Amino acid sequence: MGQRVLKVTSSLIIKMKEFYTDDLQTKLPPGAVFSAKPLNCSVTAYKSGKVLFQGANYEDEASIWEKFANETVETKNKHNASNKQERNTAQYGQLSLLGSDEVGTGDYFGPITVVAAFVAKENFSTLSKLGVKDSKGMKDDQICKIAKDLIQTIPYSLLVLPNEKYNSLQAKGMNQGKMKAILHNKALLHLKKKIGTTPYDGILIDQFVERDTYYRYIADQKEVVQEKNVFFETKAESVHLSVAAASIIARYAFVKEMDKLSEKVGFEIPKGAGSHVDKAAAKLIQTHGVDSLTQFCKLHFANTEKAKKLL
Repeated sequence: MGQRVLKVTSSLIIKMKEFYTDDLQTKLPPGAVFSAKPLNCSVTAYKSGKVLFQGANYEDEASIWEKFANETVETKNKHNASNKQERNTAQYGQLSLLGSDEVGTGDYFGPITVVAAFVAKENFSTLSKLGVKDSKGMKDDQICKIAKDLIQTIPYSLLVLPNEKYNSLQAKGMNQGKMKAILHNKALLHLKKKIGTTPYDGILIDQFVERDTYYRYIADQKEVVQEKNVFFETKAESVHLSVAAASIIARYAFVKEMDKLSEKVGFEIPKGAGSHVDKAAAKLIQTHGVDSLTQFCKLHFANTEKAKKLL
């Protein structure tokens, strides 16, 4: 039986427990804060801050929380993380890079959007004036405004994985990590063709898995971007403008896709994967039938069964 462990903060454990309210188990192992059994998976959070995912669906379930875990480090680690970020910024600060990032992996509704963007060091000033920076603290309307100018300024490649294709791949046994790796690789390949002979110093990928795992995921692809200067960094959007730009464009594309889905169903589809999403999914089932979920949702998320229970 496969398993994965994430290290998270106590506040995130509280949010996770709330998310799994309908799946909570009464019997807890020693040292556990909660134990839950969503579809084809068991999730156990411990007082130590470790969360154990087990079962057939363990990797997909863990991937829902992976970004949150990366973004919410314990206070005792903040100083070290800050120092590492300063080193990374200095390391990449004078390089012209291709950067890639993705959006939508933790959202129940909507597709996954992946973007690779090229930012030459000569364009740093131009992008800074546009407001390009780490998008984590930016609102969607601000992101969309910047993105409209950004897509006219730099070379980029956008890929959108719609829900129907996502669910088809997932049903065949492909986990979300492999999907993301394939999309990052393809986006980078497309971007390299776009820029042609334009020189660059390297490639920076916003890290969602370890390097070896990433290359194992894409080993079966016809063409693989595997150069000497391919770097992997968590929170890469904060250390180079290429990944920050990719993140902004990917978010912009995701928001536009969500708007299209909302127009199709006749009501606003929410982002995220919380209880408000369960209610929207239940409404979708009521108005368009349970089969419609395939077009709009990531079916393997726990929200599917929670929505059905609401009905």
